[in-house]
Amino acid sequence: MPDFPWPVGAATGIGSLPGSDVAEAQRIIFGELPDLPHLAELPARGPGADIIGRSAGFLVELPVQLYAGRWQVASRPGKDLRRTADLLERDLDQLTEQGEGFTGTVKVQATGPWTLAAGLDLPIGGRMLRDPGAVRDLTDSLAEGLRRHVADVRRRLPGATVLLQLDEPSLPAVLAGHVPTESGLSAYRSVDGPDAATRLRTIVEVVEAPVVVHCCAPGVPLQVVRDSGAVALALDLSLVKDLDPLGEAIEAGLGIFAGAAPSLPSEPSGSGSSNSGPSNSGPSGSGPSRSGPSGSGPDAKRIAERVRTLWQRLGFPAARLPQQVVITPACGLAGAPPAYARALLKACTEAGRRISEV
Repeated sequence: MPDFPWPVGAATGIGSLPGSDVAEAQRIIFGELPDLPHLAELPARGPGADIIGRSAGFLVELPVQLYAGRWQVASRPGKDLRRTADLLERDLDQLTEQGEGFTGTVKVQATGPWTLAAGLDLPIGGRMLRDPGAVRDLTDSLAEGLRRHVADVRRRLPGATVLLQLDEPSLPAVLAGHVPTESGLSAYRSVDGPDAATRLRTIVEVVEAPVVVHCCAPGVPLQVVRDSGAVALALDLSLVKDLDPLGEAIEAGLGIFAGAAPSLPSEPSGSGSSNSGPSNSGPSGSGPSRSGPSGSGPDAKRIAERVRTLWQRLGFPAARLPQQVVITPACGLAGAPPAYARALLKACTEAGRRISEV
């Protein structure tokens, strides 16, 4: 089994949190996720803090702008890109301040090339996804931008190990040919698995940091993630319907960021994310992990039991669980009440400690 770039029994967040106060968000993250903190993302701040705009800001020599409420490739950098860069700089300043002296693993997040290609418009109209050459250029540009971003974080936190998370909620739709065109009357061509893995691998090989691929949508393409060279996959456990591919990926050494805690109070895992999933229990084991009795808050014991039960069903040694698995919320927490989001991160950390008690 490989050595994983995170502590045994670690927990972390997916990235987004509610509100617009980045200083407070980053304090909460370092306070409640001491073993694997991450860079805060606050989409409530508006354009430039959203999933597409924020990551488009990493692109090198590929400027973007807002046009009719959508991000599109632009001829030159403008005010929209300056706002994006300013928001990121504020975030990084808070990471530097709150993380002073930190010597563990810290996670940063960015949208992956396929979700970015499905969300960014070409200057002539249509998504970048429609043009394989444009997707290739986008991937190369993103890879270089993320390499620089990782290096910047490493300079700011010189004692830390940097882990990069690529958010790919649109990847299953891209592979299935389900990304709609602008008219909504048709969809863009499907992308085959090897091509999808190649673009992801481009980033994995350039950024000079271990990469986690995150997808909290149904139909996570496990083989694509494995072929990309990523060190781990982050997923919503409530959407796992077939245990065999997951078991094969774990056996092959893929780390798992297990989304075992509901993103909203008293909701099944996945219901609070941008990609709603089924609320019934599937092969993932013990069914959805809800808040405590009468909506009293996240229950660390239930979260830990859910992950442990799944691991037992897969048949892996108990001692391997806290090494290979990181506990997370089902998806981002931008839509959660602030008090619940904080309590959930704390519960994930406690659940990580519980699964370490072999």
